[in-house]
Amino acid sequence: MSQIDTVPQLQAVMFDMDGLLVDSEPLWFEAESAVMARLAGSWSPGDQDVLVGGSMETTVAYLLSKGTRHAAPSTVAKWLVDSMVELLTTRPLPVMPGVLELLAEVQAAGLPHALVTSSEPEVMDAVLARLEYGAFPVTVCAADVSAAKPDPEGYLLAAAKLGVDPHDCIALEDSLNGVAAAEAAGYHTVAVPSVVAVPQRENRVVLPTLAGVSLAKLTELVWSQTMRQ
Repeated sequence: MSQIDTVPQLQAVMFDMDGLLVDSEPLWFEAESAVMARLAGSWSPGDQDVLVGGSMETTVAYLLSKGTRHAAPSTVAKWLVDSMVELLTTRPLPVMPGVLELLAEVQAAGLPHALVTSSEPEVMDAVLARLEYGAFPVTVCAADVSAAKPDPEGYLLAAAKLGVDPHDCIALEDSLNGVAAAEAAGYHTVAVPSVVAVPQRENRVVLPTLAGVSLAKLTELVWSQTMRQ
């Protein structure tokens, strides 16, 4: 069998949202800072770094641990979600470079694709309502899973909904938690770090940006690395 015969057929591409599809991490920092002010605590970029790619439950628990005023976890979660929805609907949507062009190519190629995010449905809907792109055929958010990233449940669910094999799919992520989730589900993972660095390792491609990265180039990068294993 020749080397080219062993190259798999790409079945689907999965997109993370925060930090990959949209540059929302600065908005999360603003929302978290506002919540921390209500909790009478301090907040820094280092605190946000701890939470990148994490769940709402983890974020709320961390915020409460830093605050000096008491509030119910459900109340803190509502403050965060409401603040993010307001920021996402009143500010220009900060779409990441190259991602809409790549999405358009994926759609034109007829490739199955999905949005897989740890964000709450209200935050996801606020982004998608303003995105200059047709609806994703499949979306998976915090409300659809019992365990958030780095658990692979969301990526496994997306693959099941699309009827594809994760081992023949590419996941695009920006965070360590997201990369861990996609890799645990069996995906070929492409990391485009936004706030926290993601180290290079086997079966993982790390890019500084998606600007200028076509679908053909993306596939070539992933499959060429796979052939080197």
